[in-house]
This record gives sequence, structure tokens and C-alpha cells, in this order.
Amino acid sequence: MFQIKKICCIGAGYVGGPTCSVIAQMCPEIQVTVVDVNESRIKAWNSDTLPIYEVNTPTKTYGMGKGRAADLKYIEACARRIVEVSNGYKIVTEKSTVPVRAAESIRRIFDANTKPSLNLQVLSNPEFLAEGTAVRDLKEPDRVLIGGDETAEGQRAIRALSCVYERWVPQTRIITTNTWSSELSKLAANAFLAQRISSINSISALCEATGADVEEVARAIGMDQRIGSKFLKASVGFGGSCFQKDVLNLVYLCEALNLPEVASYWQQVIDMNEYQRRRFACRIIDCLFNTVTGKKIALLGFSFKKDTGDTRQSSSIYISQYLLDEGANLHIYDPKVLKQQIQQDLSSTSEPNRVSELVTVTTDPYQACQSAHALVICTEWDMFKDLDYERIYQRMLKPAFLFDGRRVLDHLHPQLQSIGFQIETIGKKVTSVRIPYTPSASLAEPPSKKPKI
Repeated sequence: MFQIKKICCIGAGYVGGPTCSVIAQMCPEIQVTVVDVNESRIKAWNSDTLPIYEVNTPTKTYGMGKGRAADLKYIEACARRIVEVSNGYKIVTEKSTVPVRAAESIRRIFDANTKPSLNLQVLSNPEFLAEGTAVRDLKEPDRVLIGGDETAEGQRAIRALSCVYERWVPQTRIITTNTWSSELSKLAANAFLAQRISSINSISALCEATGADVEEVARAIGMDQRIGSKFLKASVGFGGSCFQKDVLNLVYLCEALNLPEVASYWQQVIDMNEYQRRRFACRIIDCLFNTVTGKKIALLGFSFKKDTGDTRQSSSIYISQYLLDEGANLHIYDPKVLKQQIQQDLSSTSEPNRVSELVTVTTDPYQACQSAHALVICTEWDMFKDLDYERIYQRMLKPAFLFDGRRVLDHLHPQLQSIGFQIETIGKKVTSVRIPYTPSASLAEPPSKKPKI
């Protein structure tokens, strides 16, 4: 049986770095090498300050499939480079999220550029990592999925890669399939997770209208073993590099295969996520007497979730943009996201001069809340549970509004109300009587510079 003795990982990002680190630790007899075109990234991995980046397959920004289809130009370039520099028998494994049948495209490039001294086998081995828990996910995976050809050579390659994982993963958790099933499973997994978030968020809107509490509803339905409790946390919406990208990729795939009803079904997952963000922004404006123009709003949390500095597709960006369009003065604090990153993210959807004028990034949450009309929690950082809210309340303008977009302060509500806060939470009915806010054109649709879906 063929044994893998050397592994070369192309891409030193969020997937490549942790994956190869774990393989090197668990399989010391295998020589593991990580390469990347970004020299500074490689230097960072070899230093005491490790980089945290996601290696992904970007979405196309132009042409057919713009905003939805995966951009495979980097994968194609990588495949051509592999053929150019390789000799002998090699197993080429795709790990980044790719559209179904991408492995076939890679194989066609290999076949068209073959040489007598080269034998290449293509496998699909998608990653199922969550940011903040990548190493744990690698060491204790729910499953390892390997897809390959159903030929004898393909099965040989699958078995060789399986043997690497079997050094620390129980054999019962290693699933082997054909290549296309492996590729689709990755997209489907992220689509199902995104769907659960959009589903509970749709129920949160119903709870606010009826007097139910979405947290209680989620707990009740989550105890049904057929449903389960995970990913039933109502919030301002999902973000990150994978969910929206993969769902849109699935939508594009369904449209290309003439399955419009299926495409429409999955598109609604994205539409509901956008609706949740927009609805939350409208609620903020509604509570602040139908205008936020010139008002200071403290926004706590800018990363798409806690324990990461990643801001890609973060709901904080969209909520900030909606409030900026209405003329709010935003004072933003996040314990991990750098000022430069926040300014860059907001400038990509708004005029840079407007961002400079209306956005202040602080390094102190208390400073962000000083003289603010409202405090908005957009990321579920644990530290936000332990802030001195009496101190914050005393420094805010009255009435002092607190918008909990992540429900991180549920257990503190009685205490916060006794302090004097006007609390507004996702998935709970508004108790005060107000004139409903009518969204302006800027809130009727996603930010103008955001690619149309």
C-alpha cells in the first residue's frame, strides 16, 4: 500500500496553517511543508506572532455568476503550477470550499498537460473548521470526508490519505465518497447551518410581534432530538467567510442546472439574513424617536463572531452602514479588530470622507459609551457581560437605550432595567408604545455598494 511521506500545503492561511500543524504533530514521520505566495504571511507563521487569515475560494466580482459563483482562477493557476513542477506519483487534495465538480476541472488540466514522468490523483477533502476552534476541530473532528475516483487508482489514493488521519481519528469518523459527493457535502453543510440561523431569526421577528421570547422557543424546540439545540441562537444574522459565499454558490449551481425552485429556496436563506440586519437597524432608529441624525451611538463588537478578528460579512458592517446612511455618529469598539480594518470595511460600502467624519474607533468600551444616546451590542464577546453598566449608564444621555443584538445580557436584564436602561433585545416584544419607523430608501435595500444578489 502506498504511504504518504511528504505533504506540501499550498496556502498558509486559516485552513492550511492549523491543518498542517496538527498533521505534523500527530504524524511526526511525515515531512510537512507549507508554502504561500505571501512572504510576510510565511514570516509571521515562523515568528511569535501568528497570522489568522482564512484561505478561501473567493466569489466572482464580475462577469457571469457575479456575486454568487466561485472564482476558480487561483485554483486553475495552482493546478497548472503543480503540473509544471511535479514528477512521479502525487496525490493532489483540494481542501478549500469549491463548487461541485471543481476536482474534475483540475483533473482535466492535469490530463491535458500530462507527461510520462507524472501520475496525479485528485481528491476532495473539505475542511469543517470553525474560527476560534480550528485546532480542536482538527484534533476531534465530527467527521473527515474524503472523496475520489471510483477507479482502482482513485481508491488507492483515498486509502493513503485515510491512513494519515487514522493516526488520531477513529476510522468510524472517516467517510469516503466519490469526489462530487464530497464537494457538495461541504456546500450543503454550510447551507444547512446558515438555514438554521435564518430560520430562528425569522421566528425572532414573530416573537417580537406576539410577545413570545425566542430564547424560550429555541430551548423548547431544541430539546426535540430530531431538531437539536445547536445554531438556534437568534441574533443580528450570520457572517464570516463561508456561509453567505457557500449558499450563494449553491444558488448559482442550482440555477445553472435549471433547478429554479431549489435556487429560490436557498436564496431565501440569504434574504432572511439581510432582512434581520435591516430590521434590527430599523428598530434602533425607531426607538431613538425615528431619527439618529447627529446622535452618538456606541457599537460594541465588529468581528463577525467572538474570539476572532475576522470581519468578513460581519453583521456589524451592515448595521453600521445603515446607521451611517441615516447620519449617525458611530463610536466603535472591538477587542480584536484593528482600527484600520474597521475603517477599510466601512469605506468599502460608504464614501471614505463620510466614514472619517462620522466614525470613531476607540480602544475603550467606556469611552465609546461616553455621552452616547444608545449602546448597541453586535458581537457576543464574553467581556461585554462583565462591563460596569452602572458606570456606563451614568455617562450616557437619557433615556439610555441598550440594544442587545446577540442576547448576551439576558441574565442581566432585571439589573440593567433597575439601573434605568431602556432595553431592546432580538426576539422579545417591544413593551413601550412608539410610532413605527418607516425605513428610508437607504434602509429599504442592502448598502448601495454591496453586490446585488
